[in-house]
Amino acid sequence: MKKHKHYVGLDVHKDTIAVAIAEAGRGGEVRSYGTITNSVDAFRRLVDKIGGESIELHVAYEAGPTGFVLYRWMKKHGIDCIVVAPSKTPQSPGPRQKTDKRDAVQLARLHRAGELTAIHVPDETDEAIRDLTRARADAVADLTRAKNRLKGFLLRNGYRCSVKANWSDAHMRYLRELRLPMPIHKSVLEECLLGITQAIERITRLDELIEVEAPRWRFFPAVQALTCLRGFKLTAATVSSPRLAT
Repeated sequence: MKKHKHYVGLDVHKDTIAVAIAEAGRGGEVRSYGTITNSVDAFRRLVDKIGGESIELHVAYEAGPTGFVLYRWMKKHGIDCIVVAPSKTPQSPGPRQKTDKRDAVQLARLHRAGELTAIHVPDETDEAIRDLTRARADAVADLTRAKNRLKGFLLRNGYRCSVKANWSDAHMRYLRELRLPMPIHKSVLEECLLGITQAIERITRLDELIEVEAPRWRFFPAVQALTCLRGFKLTAATVSSPRLAT
């Protein structure tokens, strides 16, 4: 049985997905199908309605904060799908009236014309390692913010630390033993120090997890190669290596 190709454009958002369908051929109809809930169950029901034994689906949607859940589901069920970068999607000249419906129709039309460029979609392990390294980077950023908050608090209250090495053991001991005139200020100081301690502990836990998971990763040879460079130990090399997977 000859299959008819339908090119499906999805404009994916947190709660909804706008759907458009372009039939194969230069004169094929391009129409908006409607909007569904952004969930795998809703999308499965959509595929059952617009697909079938005589219809071959080719789906495209733009990369975004919703990740690659739909892409992986379609690949698992044998549906052709590409994910495109919004910056690489061709735009019509002139003022653009952006709506979900128009965007879905545009994606379907461009996909049928072969004008969309697919991006690399990391596999689940690559993405998990990337999330791990991002969590570690977030923890480092939280530590920096916690230290800056404490510095601002002390500066507002006229305290200057005489210890040269900031955040050394001597510096932390000075901060813990610091006497403030009001009990409220002392409580604020203790909360700031607690925030710093918790951020440091979080970084330590994530570093230990990276040491366990990195050797199991398929890009671990690249991590090992980076450790040959000055300043790159296992954690820093792993944080940099996910870029090699893209």
